[in-house]
Parts: sequence; structure tokens; C-alpha cells
Amino acid sequence: MTTHADLGFDLDVRDTDAVADRRDELVAAVRDHAGTIAYQLARLQGGDYGRQEVSTPGGTWTVKHEAGELEFLLFSPKSGSDVYVISTKQPPEPADLATALGDYANFVAAWNEWVDSLSGVLDGVSAEFPDPASTDGVVAERDRVLDRVRDTCSVMAGEIHRYEGDDYGTFTARVDGDRWELKWDEGTVSYLRVGGSGGLYLLSQYEAPSAADVREYVDSFRGFVDAYNEFVVELESDLAAVEL
Repeated sequence: MTTHADLGFDLDVRDTDAVADRRDELVAAVRDHAGTIAYQLARLQGGDYGRQEVSTPGGTWTVKHEAGELEFLLFSPKSGSDVYVISTKQPPEPADLATALGDYANFVAAWNEWVDSLSGVLDGVSAEFPDPASTDGVVAERDRVLDRVRDTCSVMAGEIHRYEGDDYGTFTARVDGDRWELKWDEGTVSYLRVGGSGGLYLLSQYEAPSAADVREYVDSFRGFVDAYNEFVVELESDLAAVEL
């Protein structure tokens, strides 16, 4: 049997377990300590994700949290490569960790100084505010007008549906340069739109238009109804010309 000695490799290989164990012990301690900073940062920023950079004489530290939990702690020294002291990936090299930890106390001191600088920033800020005005009156007036528009369109949709016999369809007319379109679905109003495909929906299954928009177009709606009535008159004229 050939041995290392036979091959000329009569050399001892050092065991890295002690170094790795010490590295992992230090990383765990920093994770616990910096985790408190991440939690405090999350409370201050108020979001599910956030980060903060803190400068020290040795470089810049970046702490990032996710839902209040420490996601990573990065040390960017003024000279040399970045060191992820804490990350979701592999632990840092022992030498890099030693470099970062040499500045860690400065990081904590700079963090505390930054927090202290925020202390009292809201002192004297009043939490007494004017009462907001109610929109009930405006909404009621808007809904009153829109209900009347919807009632009128329902009659129009029902009549056109009855005449054409199709379950779905539209009636369009141009009023004051704007294209108006009433779409019906089995005799009920699907939408009333003015201004083409990118226009304003006065009636739809989604949100209501603003009171200002209703005011702008309600007079033109009368013209749309007039166009419908003219359409019906033309239909009656065409039918009257039929002889059997």
C-alpha cells in the first residue's frame, strides 16, 4: 500500500475547524447584535424592506432588513474589497471578517449618533389639524345626475336591443366633435363613453367619473340623446316606406 510518505508528502495538513468555528461564532454574535439594529431601522422606516448607510472613519456600513429581519450587513472599507459580514450566502473569509470587525464598534457608534440626531425632530409639531370638508353633497349631486343619465341610457339600450335583436351592440354618435358610444349587454347598459377608446367613461362597471367631468359633459349628453332620437325617426321613416 502506497502512503503519503512513499510519495514524498511527509507533511502535516493543518485542520481549519478551529478557525471556521471561531469565524462562525463571531458571525452569529454579529447577526444577533446587528439584528437589533435592523429591527430598529424597520420600525423607523415603516416598510417591509429598507436599508441604511452609515459612515465611519474606516469606511461605509450598509444594513438591510426585510420585514424587520436582518438581510445583510455590508462593510465597504475605504481601501480594499467589500465584506458581507452577514448575508444569505456564504460566510466571509476570516481575514475579511477580522478587518470588518475592527471597525464594527465605530459602526455601532455612528448608528447611535445618527439615531440621536433624529431625536426631537418632531418636538413642537402640532397634531391638531382642521376638520376635512365632507364630499357628501358633491357626491350626492353627481350621483343624482348620473342616475338620470343611466336611466335614459337604459331606455335607449333596451329599445335598440329590442329593435336589432342582438344581445350585444353599440350606438355611437358624434356630438360637438366628440365621439359618444353607448354599449349594451342584453338590453342593459354596459358603458357610456365619450372621446373614443381612450376617453372618459361616464357610465361603467368601475369607478364613477369626477363631478367636474360630469359637469363638463352633461350638456353634450343631451345632444347624444337628440342624436338617438333622430336615429329612431330615421328608422320609422325607413319602415314606413315598406310596402307589402
